[in-house]
Amino acid sequence: MTLSVIVVSYNVKGYLSLCLDSALAAIERLPSGTAEVFVFDNASSDGSADWVSSHYPSVHLIRSEENLGFSAGNNAA
Repeated sequence: MTLSVIVVSYNVKGYLSLCLDSALAAIERLPSGTAEVFVFDNASSDGSADWVSSHYPSVHLIRSEENLGFSAGNNAA
């Protein structure tokens, strides 16, 4: 991989589609197989992780059982 996009989320289901649609559209302009998208879900209670899993199968989803915060979420992803 040349590029990994990491999105750390916590109860932002309403914003994830905007973010992921934008990232995936940009990645489509790159050579195939050179970029990937990760979502690290910080134990959201709004169904964000399940929603990402069902609507964005190409995105790598990492579910945390506790809110680790932004920095630790990035490091984990």
